[in-house]
Amino acid sequence: MRAVAVAGDQAAFATIYGYFAPRLKAWLMRQGTPEDMAEELAQESLLTAWRRAVTFDAAQASLATWLFTIARNKRIDRLRRERRPAFDPEDPALVPDPEPAPDHRLDAQQDGARMQAALAALPDEQARLLRLAFFEDLSHRDIAEREALPLGTVKSRIRLALGRLKTSLGD
Repeated sequence: MRAVAVAGDQAAFATIYGYFAPRLKAWLMRQGTPEDMAEELAQESLLTAWRRAVTFDAAQASLATWLFTIARNKRIDRLRRERRPAFDPEDPALVPDPEPAPDHRLDAQQDGARMQAALAALPDEQARLLRLAFFEDLSHRDIAEREALPLGTVKSRIRLALGRLKTSLGD
């Protein structure tokens, strides 16, 4: 491998390839990899070894250990890619909702305007507490602390406001 790293010696690499390619393929097949994929992974592993020959350090691991580690990592990468689902542009989660029909948009605008008018008709303290509860998503306890009101007062004002809204909206 040193000759491959230093001088790009093709003959030395051919010897390494001839010896390790069948062993890597057999090992990959014992790991459950289909034969055609095992052969492809063995070739990819040896190609990676050719490209990264300068990184091989005999003091760290033997050539066999280094090559089998490369093959193992290539196999894991391939399995991860295959298990990842393919992108489906027709997936309902990825397709935007259709534009609402004009009559539905008009109904929504009219409902919004009615709600705005009903909120404006509420006493200020009830409207403020409703906004805190529903638009700022605060709990009754948080509203009571923020407004320095008793918890029961907050609850009763919100209940009164909801009752008035229901009456004015006719729902």
